[in-house]
Amino acid sequence: MLVAAVVNGSALQAGAELVNGIRAIVHDTIITHEQVQALMAPEAEMLWRQYRGRPELFEKELTAAQTNALETLLDRQLILRDFKTTFNEHESAVEKDIERRVDRALEDEIRAGYGGKRMALIQTLQARGTTLEKYRQQIHDRIIISSWRGQKNTAVEGVFSPHKVELYYLAHPERFKVQDEIKLRMIVLKNQESLDWPRTARRADEILVKLKEGETFATMATIYSEGSQRNQGGDWGWWEQSRLNKGLADMANSLQPGQRSGVTSRSAGDDYWVCQYENGHATLGRHYVTDPVLKKESLVEERRFTSPAALTNLPPPQEFYLMLVEDKRPAHLKPLADVREEIEKDLKVEEEKRLQKQWIERLKEKVFVRYF
Repeated sequence: MLVAAVVNGSALQAGAELVNGIRAIVHDTIITHEQVQALMAPEAEMLWRQYRGRPELFEKELTAAQTNALETLLDRQLILRDFKTTFNEHESAVEKDIERRVDRALEDEIRAGYGGKRMALIQTLQARGTTLEKYRQQIHDRIIISSWRGQKNTAVEGVFSPHKVELYYLAHPERFKVQDEIKLRMIVLKNQESLDWPRTARRADEILVKLKEGETFATMATIYSEGSQRNQGGDWGWWEQSRLNKGLADMANSLQPGQRSGVTSRSAGDDYWVCQYENGHATLGRHYVTDPVLKKESLVEERRFTSPAALTNLPPPQEFYLMLVEDKRPAHLKPLADVREEIEKDLKVEEEKRLQKQWIERLKEKVFVRYF
C-alpha cells in the first residue's frame, strides 16, 4: 500500500496531462491510467525497495517503468486489432481453436491451483475485484497475442557471420569478463548448540593439528567436514571472489596458492562476525554488515581479543572453517571461441526484437493512436 501511495503521488504531477484517466487510445479502445499502474505495480515495488533512499533516481526509474507499461499495453491492443481485422473473429476456425485453448487453460488452472474446484477460482477472482468472464477474456487475449506475435515474427537464423560475432564480442567486454577467481577446498564444522561452540572450536583445532602433521586436506574434509562438498574432499571448485561472502573472500585473499588458513568461525545472518582462532581461543574478529538495499557487504570493525571475556557480547559462531586455497586466476575475458554460441543467441534475440519493433510500427501506421 505504501508503494502504491508513492507511485500514485508521483503520478499526480502528471495529472494535468491526463484526460479522465486516459493514457492512450488505440482505434476505439481506451488505455487507462489505472491499467498502466496495475501492469507496472510489481516493478514499482522493486524500484521502491532499490531506490527509496534516492528519491530523484526513484522518480526517473518510475517514469521509465510507466512509459514501458503504457507501450506494452498499446502493443497488445495493436496486435489484438490486427488479429481481428485479419480473421472473422466470431466465426473463423481460428477463433474456435482459441476458445478451445482458453477452456483447456482454465481447466488446467482450476485443477492445478484450486483442487479442481471452479467455485474456488471464482471466489478468488471476486476477492480481486473481477469476474470469471473478465478473467476468461484476459486468457483469450493473451493466447491471441502470443500466437499472433509468433506467426508474425520472421524466423531468424541462429548463425551469424564471424565478423558480426567478433564485433559484438569487442563491443561488450563486460558481458564476457570473469572477475578474479579462486579455487578452494573447505572443511566445514557446524555448531549445533550456540553455547557449545568451544567444543566445535577444539574439534577444528584437532583437525588443524592433523593437517600440520601431514594429513591431506582432501582426506580430512572427507572424514570430518559437514559441508555439502564433503564427498568431493571439500572441493568448492573455481569461484569468482565477488560471489563469496566478504568474510570468506577476505580470508581467501590473505592466502597464496597452496596455503591453508587456521581455524575460523562465522556467526549467522547478514550482520555477522568472522573470527580467527589459535589453540581453541579467538584472537581476532572482523565485523561485516550487509546493506539491505544494495546487498553489498562491508567490513565495519576489526577487533583483537585478549581474553575470553572479550567475546561476551558477540553473537555465537554458527560454523567453523578450515580453508585451502589451491589456485588463483586474475580477471580475464572468456575466449571468443568459448562464447561464440552465446553471442549468436544474443544476436538472434536482438534481431527478433528489431523485427518485432518494425511490425508494431507498421501496425501503428494503420490505426488511429493518440497519447494523452
